[in-house]
This record gives sequence, C-alpha cells and structure tokens, in this order.
Amino acid sequence: MDQINRTVSAWDGTPIAVTEWNDGDTLPALLCLPGLVRTGGDFAGFAGDFGARRRVVSLDYIGRGQSGRVRDVQRYGPEACLRDVLDVCTALHLHRVIAVGTSFGGLLAMGIAVTRPRLLAGVVLNDIGPEIETAGAAFIRGFVATDPALADPSACASYLRERLPDLSFIHAAGDEDTGWRGFAALTYGLGSDGRFHPLWDTRIEQLLGGPTPDLWPLFGALETTPVLLVHGGRSSVLSVATVERMRRLRPDMTILSLPDFGHAPTLAEPELAAGLRAFLDCAP
Repeated sequence: MDQINRTVSAWDGTPIAVTEWNDGDTLPALLCLPGLVRTGGDFAGFAGDFGARRRVVSLDYIGRGQSGRVRDVQRYGPEACLRDVLDVCTALHLHRVIAVGTSFGGLLAMGIAVTRPRLLAGVVLNDIGPEIETAGAAFIRGFVATDPALADPSACASYLRERLPDLSFIHAAGDEDTGWRGFAALTYGLGSDGRFHPLWDTRIEQLLGGPTPDLWPLFGALETTPVLLVHGGRSSVLSVATVERMRRLRPDMTILSLPDFGHAPTLAEPELAAGLRAFLDCAP
C-alpha cells in the first residue's frame, strides 16, 4: 500500500502533518484520529490490515508529532483540533468517511457528528465514551506533562512498558520487544541535547485541569450513525458502567471487548480483526 506524507496548512497557517495510505476508493475512506498526544503513525498497522480498496488518512494534531507548534496553548484544545480535522477532510476531498477514533480521537469523532454529520458513514470508538474515569484522567494528565528526557531508544521502550503495562503488542513473530520499540519511536524523539523527549508540547497538560463537560450529548449526536465500540477490560478511562449506559442508549451498537487489555487497544489485536472487518466493510 502506498504511503503519502503531506502537509496541510491550517486556517491560521500552522502546518498539519497528514499521512495517507491509498489503495483505491472502492470502500469508504477511514479517517483515523489518534489519542490526545499520539500521532498518525499509530495507524500504520491498522491501514495495512484494513485499508484494502480504500483511502486511510490520519494526522498529527497541532502541537504533536510533525505538526507545527504555537505559543497560545489554547490552540491545542479540542475545538481547534476538530476544526483542523474538518479542514484536512476538505483539503483532501474526503466527503464520506468512517472515523476511527482512539481515546481523544473518539471524542473528536463525536464532535464531527455534531458539526458535520453527513461526513460520517460510521464511527469506531476505541476505548472512549462520554464519561472519562477520574483515575484515567489523572494518569493521562501526568503522562502528558512529563518529559523523562530518556537516554536512548531502549530506555524509551522500557519506560513506556513500565508506565503502560496493560498495553500489548502482539506480532506474527511473537516479538513484543519490537512492538514496544516501535511504539517508543512514535512517542519520543531525539533532542538537541542528545536525550529523547516527548513528540508533543507538554504544555497541553494545562488544558486538562478543568471540570469535564457533559459529553453525553456528543454521543447522542451519533444516534443515526453506525457505531462500533472497542473496550479494554482493564481500561482506567472507560468503565463498564459507562459501556452499559452507552449500550442502553444504542442497543444496536457493536461492542468488541478485550478483557486483558488496558487503555487503549492498538486495534491490531487478533481478537478484534473479524469484528472490525465486518463493521468497516458493511458501513454505508
């Protein structure tokens, strides 16, 4: 599958790094929205697994990865990110997509349902719902704020493995070390001081301290959109109680559970493959 790296200018001129994997347009495009401080590179494996006969597009939100940095930390907030996502869709002529949102990306997918509902042929919510558990929110805030200034790639992988023990990287060769090193390469980059630092502006943490707004109306905006929910059974972000409330509101929602996984599944887990493929291939 061909990979194309692009730069799209945001409405204020800030560059947005966009990655596309293009294998035709027979099926609806997949718009992959990463977690709060993650990047589009997280979806490379997903594109390879599910991108046959369709475009797969992801991006680095401003302040993350290869996208631009700005002085005003509010520019990194969810409303600005949502506007950037919609502008990327316009620039790349994406008129009908299945949004695949991990964590924060899932909240943005709900935001699309409010602001541009006709764009959505379906939504995959990866371990996220309208209520975020207090413990998970606190962990995320601390993780985002921390620059561990690690010595080398091995130290980066070890640090992440210790901090995120409920993630799992399963490969055909059974080499989880390779998975952790790949994840680390998408998390930390070499700085001018010879140490490895986060691939995001750690000031994003400043946006996470206030009260969480009521997000249930956002989920309600998906009322007529096919939804698949992936739930990590050990998630500190998405509780079983929230999943059950979501199920009551949307009894037609497909739910794929991973009892032994935490926040957030990579979407490359073999247990998900059949369910994901069935949902993605049947989206209108």
